[in-house]
Amino acid sequence: MHPRNRHFNGYDFTLLFKDTPALTPYITQTPAGTDTIDFTNALAVKTLNQALLKSHYKIDFWDLPDNYLCPPVPGRVDYIHHLADLLASDSQGRIPTGKQVKVLDVGTGANVIYPLTGNHEYGWHFTGSDIDVLSVKIAKQIVQFNRLKINVKQQSNANKMFTGVISNKDVFHLTLCNPPFHASEQQANAGTERKWKNLNKAPQKALNFGGRQNELWCEGGEREFISKMCIESQEFAEQCIWFTSLVSKSDTLPHIKKLLSTLDVKEVKVIKMAQGQKISRFIAWSYFDQTDREAILNELV
Repeated sequence: MHPRNRHFNGYDFTLLFKDTPALTPYITQTPAGTDTIDFTNALAVKTLNQALLKSHYKIDFWDLPDNYLCPPVPGRVDYIHHLADLLASDSQGRIPTGKQVKVLDVGTGANVIYPLTGNHEYGWHFTGSDIDVLSVKIAKQIVQFNRLKINVKQQSNANKMFTGVISNKDVFHLTLCNPPFHASEQQANAGTERKWKNLNKAPQKALNFGGRQNELWCEGGEREFISKMCIESQEFAEQCIWFTSLVSKSDTLPHIKKLLSTLDVKEVKVIKMAQGQKISRFIAWSYFDQTDREAILNELV
């Protein structure tokens, strides 16, 4: 886990139970006798997220309808911290902070987790987009209730990631995305069964962290999704310093890197992230060389 991650040393359940008493009924004990919760219980997982967001990120209200993706906060925040390091690598090791740093979250979902945590950690100004009408509505309600200046936009074209969201006047320092990685509903269901088996529970239809069709799978899976994103990014090459996307499957990387090599991309980076035994990664590409990127970021000082 990233050393700046607030959850680097695990969960402070004493603090969480104090700030969010609703979490108390879900308390259980590990074999070692320490406090934890039942991570197979969807309501317990959602309440844990509410507690984490309240205690560590000053989010007083956060709630989702049943079956909407309820992402683990520590892993999502790790992506944010590594993105901060990516910007710092073009800014003499200094992390650019404040609302002048513009970030686009493609597929922000109803949970709008990246904008909420990224805004708190670095003060960045976020725009989130999503294809799902109800997700956009819920995300806007969460943002408004917490009185945050985060834009949430409706993406009306399911085949586009940036068109219709990035206007001619927009300039972003980063884009980020957690793409649906399954290629079909069947794959998603098989993945659900594996998750439950790993939790030593009988397979159930729903995951403990939820997730709707557009959040879990798309035709062609993450390989096709990220490929479309790379190709479309050419149209906005001058409007974003770094385009990035999580890549769940390591065997997706060679195809994406090969595709990017055919575009007018100046630099590609693959950044690995580790949360316990889980290894994840994101790919980043820029149409600016480092000299130009440094010049742009120096204007933020």
